[in-house]
Amino acid sequence: MSIFGKIFDKIFQHKKPAAPNTAAPAAPAAPAAPAPAPAPVDVEAVLTELAEQNSGGGNWRTSIVDLLKMLDLDSSLDARKELAGELGVNAGAHGSAEQNIALQKAVWKKLAENGGKVPASLKD
Repeated sequence: MSIFGKIFDKIFQHKKPAAPNTAAPAAPAAPAAPAPAPAPVDVEAVLTELAEQNSGGGNWRTSIVDLLKMLDLDSSLDARKELAGELGVNAGAHGSAEQNIALQKAVWKKLAENGGKVPASLKD
């Protein structure tokens, strides 16, 4: 699986604890309506929750290395080179601050393109 695919899965497959079912019993079944489209995943909310579970998550909002570490993914230079290739990021030398910043922005953009609700504060 691609590095971005792993990031996507960690965020989009994040399970919240189930709320207790306090709803009244359902009425008799009527003709089935199509299921509503899934709501966009609030990327910032999921990552904030994960950060709270992982001692703050470092500076995941602006550091691709901290984001990868918080998601329990490989944050090595080789992994970031692979991610840069997947996302078409060609900014700066591999491992440079310029490339890491471009990678972070590319991840936010790609998450938004794939159904993630990503606030402008993360995309800028």
